[in-house]
Amino acid sequence: MRLQKNIVLEYIEAFVIAVALAMVIRLFIVQAYRIPSASMLQTLQIGDHILVNKFLYGIRVPFTDSILIPISDPQFGDVAVFRYPEDPSKDYIKRIIGLPGDTIELKNKVLYRNGEPVEESYVHYENPEYDNRYIADTFGPIVVPQDSYFVLGDNRDNSEDSRYWGFVKREAIVGKAWRIYWSWASGAEGGFWNKIRFNRIGSKIE
Repeated sequence: MRLQKNIVLEYIEAFVIAVALAMVIRLFIVQAYRIPSASMLQTLQIGDHILVNKFLYGIRVPFTDSILIPISDPQFGDVAVFRYPEDPSKDYIKRIIGLPGDTIELKNKVLYRNGEPVEESYVHYENPEYDNRYIADTFGPIVVPQDSYFVLGDNRDNSEDSRYWGFVKREAIVGKAWRIYWSWASGAEGGFWNKIRFNRIGSKIE
């Protein structure tokens, strides 16, 4: 009986340690997310499951947005997850386009950063024709405040982003999107195997 009891205790101990490690990893190092919308096409597809590096932007006080140990700041071009400014209970994912102090402007669908046009190979346009009636095509110029960031979706014609609801505070940025670990096209025809996007699994997010 003593031997059986020790074995049970060992299993309980191993389970508790595994749960604790999983919580530490999720809180401080990496977290998984699923992409539910088309705002980041073609970089991220609906049904992509991604890993987000939370450690890169600093170690936070658990369950708060307070940064305990700064590691690095978000950079131009990072695909980042952040707390939605209008509802912090929701997490959004967009590309960082403007850093603190940058002047951002969109003219004829072209992004200008500090007066210089930016080459954006990642941008997708559902409507490639310029239309000055839409904020998606013409915006700014606007200066990004200190401790804030300007974000845009890669699917520039179909994304609610900083053009509509403003800047993202530094403390609201959760982490940088790192890799796609699973991708599932739920609307694809055929059976189970036809829905898996094997070519996307393991891809680095850039």
